[in-house]
Amino acid sequence: MNDLALLLTPEGRALLDEVRDTEPAQELAVATRLRREHPAELVSAALGQARLRQRAVAKFGAEDAGRMFFTPNGVEQSTRASVAAYRARRLRELGVASVADLCCGIGGDAVAMARAGIRVLAVDRDPLTAAVARANAEALGLAALIEVREADVTEVDTAGYDAVFVDPARRGGRGRVFDPEAYSPPLSWAVETALKAPRAALKVAPGIPHEVVPDRAEAEWISDGGDVKEAVLWFGTGAPGTVRATLLPGPRTLVGRGLPDPGVRPVGRYLYEPDGAVIRAHLVAEVAEEVGGGLLDPTIAYITADAPRPTPYASAYEITDHLPFNVKKLKALLREREVGTLTVKKRGSAVEPEELRRKVRPQGPNAATVFLTRVAGAPAMLIGHPSG
Repeated sequence: MNDLALLLTPEGRALLDEVRDTEPAQELAVATRLRREHPAELVSAALGQARLRQRAVAKFGAEDAGRMFFTPNGVEQSTRASVAAYRARRLRELGVASVADLCCGIGGDAVAMARAGIRVLAVDRDPLTAAVARANAEALGLAALIEVREADVTEVDTAGYDAVFVDPARRGGRGRVFDPEAYSPPLSWAVETALKAPRAALKVAPGIPHEVVPDRAEAEWISDGGDVKEAVLWFGTGAPGTVRATLLPGPRTLVGRGLPDPGVRPVGRYLYEPDGAVIRAHLVAEVAEEVGGGLLDPTIAYITADAPRPTPYASAYEITDHLPFNVKKLKALLREREVGTLTVKKRGSAVEPEELRRKVRPQGPNAATVFLTRVAGAPAMLIGHPSG
């Protein structure tokens, strides 16, 4: 708290601007120089905040990260800005004008909702986290739309709000928490709170088991740039039981139709690797139908087909070789084709990509992709390149 208070003074803000681009190797020299003119505590706080802002650029972009305030946990656990903006737009499209943001953290989601024109009550029980959220609302010119309250979220009355957004803590003293009832607060409390509101969105881990998703919720898995970021349980959308996979940027959304699992078929000329959100949402069958394909193996989410059919929900590769797994054969084939850039992908294989790369030692001007997987239960190598 004291560090934040120091940084919010005119001297602190000026010092933050001065150390903005300090690189790790320069920190000691910069600190030594600045301590001649500023209190050592302030210099340390400014350099620490500069490091956090640099880390936050990947999530928030350079402009916002350069103005916001962060804690180490806040940088790590906050929502990527593109994902928060998508979710905020969806809330606005549902007619939401006010949200109780419970477990608001440093305020990243509150900022996105306020920018979508939504009035936000942002609540966190940690004094420093709440203070940082308040500082961020002010730094980004959104204080008129964001009220920050330091309180236990289980004691907050949300009756006057159009929607509730809950982002429970999913980390404990031993690291990441996988049991939804071990979230803080537990998922059962979040669901109970959601059901009392006209609309609600609960952010959960993308690995949440489908069987614990409430019947009255719509479940959406979201990826950004191919990386799965989160799952959201929506309430009050008018589509209970719906399963969606949304890919950013875009957004592009695939809605489940309850299709049966695709059949297994022989390796075709093309391999489709579904986006991670599609796999997490159990919508591989929808993609297989779209591209006219089947599975290489009943337990693995690789789709094979005979014709190229572009889809935003999977990456397509043209397959040139299908071989039983054999390192020597792979090494010989890569040498023959002068492959120096080798991308190794795996699903259903215990082989580590870096280990394989060391063994085959690719050399040459050409590139290839090798898939280590199973075909009808047998270890296999599929070699090819991106299609289109």
